[in-house]
Amino acid sequence: MSTTSQSANIHPVILSGGAGMRLWPMSRRAYSKQFLPLHSDKTLIQETALRTKDAGFAEPIVVCNEEHRFLVAEQLRDAGVTPRAILLEPIGRNTAPAVAVAALRLCRIDELALMLVLPSDHIITEPGHFADAVNTAAPAAQDGGIATFGIEPTRPETEYGYIEQGRELTSHAGCFQIARFREKPDADTAERFLADGGFLWNSGMFLFSAKKFLEELAKFHPAIVDHCRAALDGAREDLDFTRLDSASFAECESISIDNAVMENTDAGIVVPARMGWSDVGAWSALWDLGEKEDNGNVLHGDVVVENVQNSYIRTDKALVAAVGVSDLVVVATDDAVLVGRRNGSADVKALVRLLEKNNRQEHLVHSTVYRPWGSYQCIDSGSRFQVKQIVVKPGAKLSLQMHHHRAEHWIVVQGTARVYRNDEAFLVTENQSTYIPLGATHSLENPGKVPLRLIEVQSGPYLGEDDIVRLEDKYGRV
Repeated sequence: MSTTSQSANIHPVILSGGAGMRLWPMSRRAYSKQFLPLHSDKTLIQETALRTKDAGFAEPIVVCNEEHRFLVAEQLRDAGVTPRAILLEPIGRNTAPAVAVAALRLCRIDELALMLVLPSDHIITEPGHFADAVNTAAPAAQDGGIATFGIEPTRPETEYGYIEQGRELTSHAGCFQIARFREKPDADTAERFLADGGFLWNSGMFLFSAKKFLEELAKFHPAIVDHCRAALDGAREDLDFTRLDSASFAECESISIDNAVMENTDAGIVVPARMGWSDVGAWSALWDLGEKEDNGNVLHGDVVVENVQNSYIRTDKALVAAVGVSDLVVVATDDAVLVGRRNGSADVKALVRLLEKNNRQEHLVHSTVYRPWGSYQCIDSGSRFQVKQIVVKPGAKLSLQMHHHRAEHWIVVQGTARVYRNDEAFLVTENQSTYIPLGATHSLENPGKVPLRLIEVQSGPYLGEDDIVRLEDKYGRV
């Protein structure tokens, strides 16, 4: 088989389920790290999808949660990638059930097709070596191998799991048996792994035939396959998405591919690779990957430093000035600032748990909240009032809705709005305003070719987002 035809038979399955809490405050539950441009002008999920497109692989299947569905669809569309399917998980059940559902879906098309399983939130700086590694593994996967990709380590890393490499397969050059998996080591063990050689970082990427994976999973966890099949059989199509049956999928055990299959199968193989890989598990990883100035600092945004060394400093908007410090991570968004030791930034996850315990909202959403029609940003709030900036994309329309507890004033500052209020429809242009009384049915549309930007002033005794009664919605949210 030629490389071209081999590549076309490889079907990427992109997993977009992580929260990326170690990259707070930029990564949040409603807008997690795969949707952020952390390494280039593309987001991590866009980089992942484009990497497979550039390699000539088939259209991807994406598995994500319901809350992120419009983000996934929009970001792939902006990147020029058309997915074969977007499967919506009603509840997180780790990677084995997610991949099983994708395998079952792919088997309905071609059970001999190869599945390339990729997390959506990793960085690969050498995509050509990535494609080479996949094509090295493909013949072995076609012959029934369950392949994973081991990253040749460049340092004694304690935050990654390891794979101990066995003998090379005589029938498939560049593919090796897996001697065993190793958990995240302590510092001394990681040093020994690096010195001994033959130990690889576990990348969490896989290649196998859909049929073979389901056969192996059924050996060790047959109930997962049964529940996933029922979830797919009971699925319904909703716009561009496939909604899995909630009750069936919830019955699945929450377990990773490594624990469910790789640590048990006799078919496991590993392909060693150097592809500039990182799972971007902490801010320190972005310092490792970033372009450093003379004092070893990685700086993004409006940053001024004096006598600062080996630090990662990033800001979205406000000026960040640092003086006389070293080995720090400083990350500033418009509603939160993180300051910590560069090599202790993995502790950020514990900080996020503290925010959750204290019923804070900063770990859940940004001040700017994205919707399929655009976005809104809370500018100010107080007793009985809230002020938002609303941006509506060209051609987009908000749902027809009403509120029980609030009235709204809309002031257009850019573009033209088509307003629907009870039984009337009218245009509101720049520097004009309108009023939506409490209880009125209303909607907002951007009929123009530039973004519609308006200021919304809400007033009333209760201003929560759950005081939205949707009557009609082009995005299926009624």
